[in-house]
Amino acid sequence: MKKIFLKALPFATLCLTIAFISCNPKSDKAAETTGQSDSMKYNTTIDGKSVQLYTLQNKQGASVSISNYGGRVVSLLVPDKDNKLTDVVLGYDSINAYRKKGEPFFGALIGRYGNRIGKGKFTLDGKEYALQLNDGVNTLHGGTDGFFSKVWGAKQLDSQKLELSYISADGEAGYPGKLDVKVTYTLTDDNALQIDYLATTDKTTVVNLTNHAYFNLNGEGNNTILDHELTIDANAYTPVDSTLIPTGKLQPVAGTAFDFNKAKTIGKSIEENDQQLKFGKGYDHNFVLTHHDGKTPVATVKSPVTGIVLEVYTVEPGLQFYSGNFLTGVDKDGKGGKSYPHRSAFCLETQHFPDAPNHANFASTVLKPGETYKTSTTYKFLKAPVAKKID
Repeated sequence: MKKIFLKALPFATLCLTIAFISCNPKSDKAAETTGQSDSMKYNTTIDGKSVQLYTLQNKQGASVSISNYGGRVVSLLVPDKDNKLTDVVLGYDSINAYRKKGEPFFGALIGRYGNRIGKGKFTLDGKEYALQLNDGVNTLHGGTDGFFSKVWGAKQLDSQKLELSYISADGEAGYPGKLDVKVTYTLTDDNALQIDYLATTDKTTVVNLTNHAYFNLNGEGNNTILDHELTIDANAYTPVDSTLIPTGKLQPVAGTAFDFNKAKTIGKSIEENDQQLKFGKGYDHNFVLTHHDGKTPVATVKSPVTGIVLEVYTVEPGLQFYSGNFLTGVDKDGKGGKSYPHRSAFCLETQHFPDAPNHANFASTVLKPGETYKTSTTYKFLKAPVAKKID
């Protein structure tokens, strides 16, 4: 199935914040093993609104902690090959760090438009809209006033489900229309984090929502993801210009560094003499997914250290693979005082294509009144015996 638009029924914006901490005894072990952040360091008030940390835990002892500031996935604890709970997402130990200038969107909900819009402009119904420029001459992840910096209304529905909501005003960050958004995080008993997105508008607008979790399946704080084995179900990608805006072409991956149809390590081709890799300083590109029915993995990643396997499922047509090229490790302010150096995490952001409003040949991201934006992505974690490393 693809992203669908349904006749809209207005849903109430939820602003009740309920703190829930699981009493499953395995949660103590998780905290000791991985340095899971103290929830009190996340409880504060921002813009007069309550911010708290919400923890979901399943019957296997896996857990995910999410802040309603930016919908941030703060920690994600899953079992490795030895059933040791391992935190596989990068982040910080307090909410203040997520607000610092230049923070790389760790774990955030991204909107109103995920990825880049060229020169921060697009035209709808003959009217040009100008957005906030926060990536050189372009707009990235919604602009400086994106969803990653908003306090979302929160309601923990049960021990494994959190519902976040936000109303984006007409004109916010330059986007037209009041957008009513609801995002639901569900941690299933088979160790999958499912993210469901809904949105309606009162004026024609563009929408492209995603999550910006930074993963390291060796464990957050490990210094590399180049040894991870990656498969992406895509026969083409969208090449970019020097500012990382798509040219509009769909480029076949066959015979290039971008071919992940057969599993290979992230590091195998990343230093090839390819102009696209130079533009991105590594991989920072949108892949055109072959299958995106929500039932077939669009990407699979395996750690040679922990045996943790990540499968990604989505109904979105694109997947932004980012190899952590702009991480520097200069600030030792990651969880537990860790540094996060160059290419110590990867992102797999499910999406419609970057700059789609400016490319008629890309799948449309236009949402009209009376329609509902509805999409879903699942990050599922499995265990596999550690096999011999591949190149």
